[in-house]
Amino acid sequence: MTLATSAPTPAIPGWRRALRAPSAVGLALASLAFAAALTPTLIPRTALTQGFLAGIAAAAGYGLGVLLQALWLYLELPRATGKIRSAMLAAVAVLCAGMIGFCLWHAAGWQDSIRLRMAMEPLASAHLAQLVAIAVVCFLILLALGRGFAGVARYLAHCAGRWMPPRLAALLGFTATILLVWVLASGALFRGALPLLDSSFREFDSLLEPERPQPTRHDRSGGPSSLVSWKSLGRAGREFIASGPSAEQIASLSGLPAREPIRAYVGLQAADSAKARARLALEELKRAGGFERSNLIVITPTGTGWVDPAAMDTVEYLLHGDVASVAVQYSYLSSPLSLLAHPEYGNEAARALFTEIYAYWTTLPRDRRPRLYLHGLSLGAMNSARSVELFDIFDDPIDGAVWSGPPFASRAWQSITNGRNPGSPAWLPTFRDGRLVRFLNQNGSPVPADAPWGSMRIVYLQYASDAITFFSPHDFYRPPAWLEAPRGPDVSPQLRWYPVVSMLQLALDMMLSTEAPMGYGHVYAPEHYADAWTLVAGADGWTPEALSRLKSHLSGEARREMADPAEDENPYAHRGG
Repeated sequence: MTLATSAPTPAIPGWRRALRAPSAVGLALASLAFAAALTPTLIPRTALTQGFLAGIAAAAGYGLGVLLQALWLYLELPRATGKIRSAMLAAVAVLCAGMIGFCLWHAAGWQDSIRLRMAMEPLASAHLAQLVAIAVVCFLILLALGRGFAGVARYLAHCAGRWMPPRLAALLGFTATILLVWVLASGALFRGALPLLDSSFREFDSLLEPERPQPTRHDRSGGPSSLVSWKSLGRAGREFIASGPSAEQIASLSGLPAREPIRAYVGLQAADSAKARARLALEELKRAGGFERSNLIVITPTGTGWVDPAAMDTVEYLLHGDVASVAVQYSYLSSPLSLLAHPEYGNEAARALFTEIYAYWTTLPRDRRPRLYLHGLSLGAMNSARSVELFDIFDDPIDGAVWSGPPFASRAWQSITNGRNPGSPAWLPTFRDGRLVRFLNQNGSPVPADAPWGSMRIVYLQYASDAITFFSPHDFYRPPAWLEAPRGPDVSPQLRWYPVVSMLQLALDMMLSTEAPMGYGHVYAPEHYADAWTLVAGADGWTPEALSRLKSHLSGEARREMADPAEDENPYAHRGG
């Protein structure tokens, strides 16, 4: 009598060996992806960021090649062997090496094709050795992680193979590994990284800056008789309240009498809920006399609570200081992290603030209440647009909105852009007759200036080089509409679309978009805000010459402050939030 033994493990099929050995198809696609990653997209790249991107693209290409090769063998399709295989490998190797050499040779020129359109100095050198070294290191790190992933999948497939067919076991092992990685990654992100970042940003937000003293004016939040304390405003709130032009500065440029602008702000520390903060903001605005001004702007800030000074300083000049503005902070995190951690939180805060302000505003006599406008940049633009339900304000509409750099996830922006008039470009569309919505970039609006407006005026200010606006997950497998001719004035004519790689390039462009020069990428210039606010709110009393002086003054001041290395004293340093 003999003891029963377990069945022997079946031999590993060829498709599973392909996951262990270096993949010729993977190396070929990695080479092509590396070369394609050197081509230009929307934002100029340094050798560091270019090498980082090229390494990630090469790893993505290698992984795709490995999967394709494994699938080919899994399906038991015919394979080349002997001399034919050797000749094919040699030809592919020569082709890939030539492509890499060609793209490395042109890398600097391609980056200069973007820099030229952004009025930047050309590159002195592409630093190819540094670029390649960084790319190789990134590739090897990602390759090691990929090998680890494949090892886990093989182990799970081996375990499952004891009681099911090998191919089914492999599919189960691969699927289980993906789920395991997702669970571990999301758990580490939401239970560890994001709470830690939120705590860190909260501590940073509470730090008092000595260069921003507490205001002494009664019409500013945090000042005497204010309903909110100076410390509770948070870092971004204190920056907003402590900055901005005075009545004297406004009058010196316009040559006309001006008033002191009113600014109200409520930070996260001021109350426990979005509704409570919104009610507090309404009371603070009433206390400061905001509803006694001719113009009222409800601002939805970026993720950290930051308000773009280029937008607000400009409109306060244009309206001769006869303007009050109010904002409520809804997060400590930057816009991308806030969108990831609390996708509905910004919308909740924006909706609560608008509801409180609008409900009170509609109780005031129409001939004595201020004109009501909305404003938001980036995530603030998306949440500001979501705060308004057109059916709720149909009988008593607001006067307009200026939304700059709307993120690609903004449904309102997507709907209008997709419904644009035939023949108008995706990067600067026209929508119907232009009575409700107009788009604006560095060169103005395609709608004639004398075209009639409706009772509500909405302007989207956007640059064709802003990847935060024009990125799309669909770039993975199809070219975006904004690449069609004619292209935007700040987009390189040498930009080409490549599957997978272009999406990675544009994802990096989103991260770099706030590093672009002012007037490009996600850095919106005050002179362009002046055009946007003039379309929406008018510029009464400003002659063309005075308006030109204002634009030059604001542009020069903003660029000087952006160039200031003392970031803590620079209101433009946190652009984009």
